[in-house]
Amino acid sequence: MKFRPLHDRVVVRRLESEEKTKGGIIIPDTAKEKPQEGEVIAVGPGARDDNGQVQALDVKVGDRILFGKWSGTEVKIDGEDLLIMKESDIMGVIDSESVAQAA
Repeated sequence: MKFRPLHDRVVVRRLESEEKTKGGIIIPDTAKEKPQEGEVIAVGPGARDDNGQVQALDVKVGDRILFGKWSGTEVKIDGEDLLIMKESDIMGVIDSESVAQAA
């Protein structure tokens, strides 16, 4: 990808939601909600504080994150639908070790 976000912005790829419920009911595409989980694919250098120092971001490329339903701006880069959002729109990082243990 040839896109680098500025300041405290991150580029996120939405992760696809389940097509079936736990009970086995198949959900059609028209009834699905947009997933609120994604993977960070690019990060900016960070925001500047009052002294002009760059404050590094807490997220890094490859992190799985949760974000608000209406967070970010949808863009199409290299034919792929992505989101650009500020780091403050991210609710949290999903620990990959806990995801593996739950499965």
